[in-house]
Amino acid sequence: MSSNYTIAFAGMPALLDEQEHVMENFTFERYPDSFKRYCNKHKATLKAVEDGYLQVIDKEQFLTNMAEELANSAEKRIAEEEKKNAKEKLAANLNMCLVIYTLPAVLEMNKAPANLFSKKILEAWKAHFPKTNLKASTFKQINSGFKRKFCYITTAVCRTFGKPDDCYELNLFRNYRDHYLMEQENGEAIVYEYYDLAPTIVKHIDQRKDAKDIYRNIWDTYLSPCLGMIERGENEACKDFYISMVRDMQKKYFFEEQ
Repeated sequence: MSSNYTIAFAGMPALLDEQEHVMENFTFERYPDSFKRYCNKHKATLKAVEDGYLQVIDKEQFLTNMAEELANSAEKRIAEEEKKNAKEKLAANLNMCLVIYTLPAVLEMNKAPANLFSKKILEAWKAHFPKTNLKASTFKQINSGFKRKFCYITTAVCRTFGKPDDCYELNLFRNYRDHYLMEQENGEAIVYEYYDLAPTIVKHIDQRKDAKDIYRNIWDTYLSPCLGMIERGENEACKDFYISMVRDMQKKYFFEEQ
């Protein structure tokens, strides 16, 4: 067994060590530096994956083994937690760590191993955690998305009304997310669940002929009332209302046929 294989395989579990503080560093101001630190910390592991891929004969199996060890280590960590709430919180943080650190770091590697390895990781993760629907994004995509992509549903609705990305409504919802919701006890779990569900919901709505009507109804039924709650300082009521919106849309649109 080559030294690159040994180093890469042994380093897989540690790629998820950033989960403990993953959400507190996931802000426009902190994310670039925290991602750079992550890449430097795991440079030897990622380099061993890259070099090992070039050396081995069965390149696909090499990356499959690495991906399986990464997902398996996450499952073991969750299993070690005794309380249900602790399991759920850890699972959410591990998912976020994978999406905002591990996969973007993998995609910084050379193109051939990077693309295949990210695919193998997602396949292994889905096999171990069937309820997840994660996708790989680059650091650049994530970093540029703080103002745009991470208000998926609200952005889609505002786009229907012809509102710009820096409109009053979007900025108010972003400020609510970053400075109220993220600071609540269960705020991280709520934000993670939203990131997991919202892109698929928007994709399915966009494929429908009546998409504009759906978005206008979402505005009238959910977003406009939420906006008023935020303006009046009724932050907890807005949180409950917004959660109900995501739940309702999940039932209506998340599982629609492609």
